[in-house]
Amino acid sequence: MIAELKVGPQVAADSSQITGRATKDGAITAQDIHARFHEATYRGGVYSGGMAALTAINAATFTSATLGATCTPIAGVWNPANSPVNLAILQAILGQTLTALVNTGGGPFIWAVGTGQSALTLGNAPLNRKTLAKQGSQAKDLSGVALTGLTGSLIVACASALFGGSAMDVTETDTAAGFAVGQQAAVENIDGSFIVPPGGILALLATSTPVAHSAVSGLVWEEITV
Repeated sequence: MIAELKVGPQVAADSSQITGRATKDGAITAQDIHARFHEATYRGGVYSGGMAALTAINAATFTSATLGATCTPIAGVWNPANSPVNLAILQAILGQTLTALVNTGGGPFIWAVGTGQSALTLGNAPLNRKTLAKQGSQAKDLSGVALTGLTGSLIVACASALFGGSAMDVTETDTAAGFAVGQQAAVENIDGSFIVPPGGILALLATSTPVAHSAVSGLVWEEITV
């Protein structure tokens, strides 16, 4: 079989057939095409949610000690039971700041999950990363939102690589002259290794109750037809 190659870039419409690309000296060309999430975003399938406003997370409801209907994910998403898509989670973002001299960290952080959920009543519309409009998603953004209507409880799935704020989960008493510099932000590249099916929930939680901590968060996913 002879491989037919064409030297140089080509411009083609969807569903058309093209030949492979070669360099001027006849070598087969391989290259990175745009950015990592460009194609999925350009096709309109990438959405995000999160706490965009700095939000105090100084309550047990933001932790793994509360896994029922009052649980409030720091970052989270629900895929309704009648959804025609799976949510392939791409990235998670967490930024924290200390808000008082006496503070206690909430980490390490964990991911909690739930399945078979069809009765949640709250949640926000996610942002479409192509149109920049909060419409088109099958999912509900649960970041900073109580899981009202949850049946049963979430379960802890695994550790998260996210961090921020005080690294200590015991009380630190700083001074105005020596205020501790808390870690600020982190990104966890999940790259599709979490898929939230219809009826599923994914929630980021602290493992101990933070004191004097506020946070912003983000969760990015691609919606893929089941």
